[in-house]
Amino acid sequence: MQELLPASLVADVNERLEHAEPQEIVAWALEDSGLERIAVASSFQAEGTCVIHMATRIRPDVEILFLETGFHFQETLRFREELTKRFGLNVIDIRGDYTPRTQAEEFGERLYERDPNACCELNKVIPFTRALHLRDLWMTGLRRDSSPSRADTPIVEQYRLEPGKMMVKVNPVANWSRKDVWGYLKEHDVPHHPLYDLGYAQIGCGPCTRIAFPGEDERESRWDGSQKVECGIHTHAPASERA
Repeated sequence: MQELLPASLVADVNERLEHAEPQEIVAWALEDSGLERIAVASSFQAEGTCVIHMATRIRPDVEILFLETGFHFQETLRFREELTKRFGLNVIDIRGDYTPRTQAEEFGERLYERDPNACCELNKVIPFTRALHLRDLWMTGLRRDSSPSRADTPIVEQYRLEPGKMMVKVNPVANWSRKDVWGYLKEHDVPHHPLYDLGYAQIGCGPCTRIAFPGEDERESRWDGSQKVECGIHTHAPASERA
């Protein structure tokens, strides 16, 4: 399995950028990593919006990958369009092989409640993995303090997309707090997703996202009633091991 960057370089970059500002990390990815096929993956939550803003200030036409699952809040789709028009974003919609209707016909109604792992696999993991095969580096909006499952997120990592395929994953805001995120949006006059104003802490697909309760980790407002905390695209294991 061939790595795109030498392990020693990744270790050096992580040490050098551990306490760097996200803008510097984004600049490294776009200008100094030596990789060309680069994208930002975002569902247009606050963190991803920050990374999009940073990246497009350096490379205005950088690809923004958006997983169009068919289950998004209408507010998410409208906000995506608002931000796209305001900043001239190059948004690439990534779709799976099923629509909500054909998924229900094939697997039964409300798969997201009966088997959320399977629903995420169909609508997120499979299509996103397919899209990543055409890229060498992707940037995320992951923050370490948003959930215990993300506490060890590195700045730069060699990501095993699947057996035999490696790519580079960069997490520019990993060491930021929620306060840092909102401070950036305010400082740069960047709009935010309107559902935050209604009490949402994390915003994913409509059926699997609720308003956050006081004292919760942010990710606890996703997939309520299950032990699930990640959709699967941020894990290293291949699909057969994630099921």
